[in-house]
Amino acid sequence: MELSFPEGPACTTVAEVAAAYSSPSLLNHAMRVYAWATALGEAHQVEFDAELLFVAAMLHDVGLAPEFDSHTKPFEVAGGHVAWVFAAGAGWPAARRERLAEVIVRHMWAEVDPAEDPEGFLLSRAAAADIAGRGVAELPGAFRTGVLTRYPRLDLVTEFLRCFRDQAGRKPDSSAAAAIRNDLATRMAANPLERG
Repeated sequence: MELSFPEGPACTTVAEVAAAYSSPSLLNHAMRVYAWATALGEAHQVEFDAELLFVAAMLHDVGLAPEFDSHTKPFEVAGGHVAWVFAAGAGWPAARRERLAEVIVRHMWAEVDPAEDPEGFLLSRAAAADIAGRGVAELPGAFRTGVLTRYPRLDLVTEFLRCFRDQAGRKPDSSAAAAIRNDLATRMAANPLERG
């Protein structure tokens, strides 16, 4: 399997936006999430909209950026709103903007039905693999090595836990708070991707 990215104005621009508002660790995380999502799509035989999935992957954690952090809404909901605005600027029709926001919100769900929402399913599974190691064995070994070489994890564990603990402290009913209560730190430390 070979890693490739969709082309087009929205994909080029969203990569610029992600680079401008993400740390190197979170930017690499976004790139890996797209890579894992494509591999999982192949493994589960899920057809998906590559442009929609790429834009969602690049923006799925934008609600953690200080510039877009909401004091009242969970980070994934705030990120969905930012993505909607991005998509409007990209000229996407209203229904496609809504789909993008929905996919980003659903990436924090425990389960997403691939028949109902293929991009949401793939984004959720890919993010869970990259953060907590869920389903890493489904990712082809050589592909996994190549992606980790191209987009190293850097200090993702430290940064991500800091972001989620901050979210949990301010928004105790959020999905980030639930993840912290469910021992995210231990799951991240045990993630096979941390060992390459």
